[in-house]
Amino acid sequence: MKAIITVIGKDTVGILAKVSNACTKADVNIVEVTQSVLQDMFAMVMLADIGKSNIGLDQLQKNLNDVGEEMGTKIHVMHEDIFNSMHRI
Repeated sequence: MKAIITVIGKDTVGILAKVSNACTKADVNIVEVTQSVLQDMFAMVMLADIGKSNIGLDQLQKNLNDVGEEMGTKIHVMHEDIFNSMHRI
């Protein structure tokens, strides 16, 4: 089971580290990461394996939302089945 995690906001030190740390605490394995800094804006997309997570998807979303609020970024978590359904037309 996989999830797509997106992060968007002002570029600051430690965004990747804080998101990764929250994933580590939840036993979520980060499979792939792409990130860009566009002037002073940070954008990142992660593919994460949530199959062995010690918390549910809803709790992961809440935890990452809290991390995002702390940093002034917007973090969105979407189950890969929803992502695939949205993009299958």
